Amino acid sequence: MELVKIYECLCDETRLRVLNILAQGPLCVCHFQEILREPQVKISKHLAYLRSRGLVECERHGNWMIYGLPTKPSRELSTNLACLQDCAREHPAFQRDLARLQKLAPKLAATGPCGCARVKPATR
Repeated sequence: MELVKIYECLCDETRLRVLNILAQGPLCVCHFQEILREPQVKISKHLAYLRSRGLVECERHGNWMIYGLPTKPSRELSTNLACLQDCAREHPAFQRDLARLQKLAPKLAATGPCGCARVKPATR
């Protein structure tokens, strides 16, 4: 993977937040909506951007697309994701994201990453 492609992806806060969340495990777009409190269109656009550059992979489960980090990330990507996680520990937005993900944990444990039918849309 080209280092420039990685850094192109890392220059946006929403994409950084998505990658930080995905470091915890795969998720569906609806879960990103609930965690990030952003509209589906915006999240899907960022996920498509990350996918086209090889930073995320996706798999269809029925009507849902489940996104995750590559199963075999390049050394450059692994190193940058580790750095992101270190830096994100002190950033309030990233902390809130992980707290919201933790609140979703019981739902995810019960339904897996594609239990969208049971997740209510986020409200602002």
